[in-house]
Amino acid sequence: MSFLIRVQLPDSPGTLGAVASALGLAGADILSVDVVERGNGVAIDDLVVELPSGRLPDTLITAAESVDGVEVDAVRPYAGVLDTHRELELVEEIAAQPASGLDLLADGVPRIVRAGWALVVRYDDGDITRLASSTAAPEAPLGELPWLPLERATVLDAEEPWVPRMWRDLGTELAATPVGKPDRALLVGRPGGPMFRAAEVARLAHLAGIVAVVLDS
Repeated sequence: MSFLIRVQLPDSPGTLGAVASALGLAGADILSVDVVERGNGVAIDDLVVELPSGRLPDTLITAAESVDGVEVDAVRPYAGVLDTHRELELVEEIAAQPASGLDLLADGVPRIVRAGWALVVRYDDGDITRLASSTAAPEAPLGELPWLPLERATVLDAEEPWVPRMWRDLGTELAATPVGKPDRALLVGRPGGPMFRAAEVARLAHLAGIVAVVLDS
């Protein structure tokens, strides 16, 4: 079974290699690595690893944190591998099919930022309209979204009253970014975490900005 493990580690030579070695000794096979954020001597990395049948994911935490200075932010099941070039592929697909652009955006973003789902919503004089949604997006009608209109990409507080009970029960982390204008936004949910890092929010904003230009918004 494959898992996505997010680790914080000292940004120094050999540390990631030590983590890889520790995971290997625990029986894990590393499929891919993605640097999420780096700064102030600390790196945040996402690793997709495969564990043999019968091994518990707690094994990954114990192994990774056996390396000095390493902390595990989250471990969750994950289907697929990381691909940091998907933004370009998605933009090209949207440019070729602009009439379906928002649908393609909502469906493609979760694969890019390793989230569970995405929605494109519009704010119109207090009314909220769902313009597009990914295949795994919650189907329940949206209530109030008090953070709309939205001027810039941001991490949303998942404990606010507007957040549906089911989202809170699943420990869903939330981020949003405008798509071309403040009254239209991309909302992304990551059930079970980990939290969205600043670099991931910037990545969402950059992608949404490019797509807005492509769609001539």
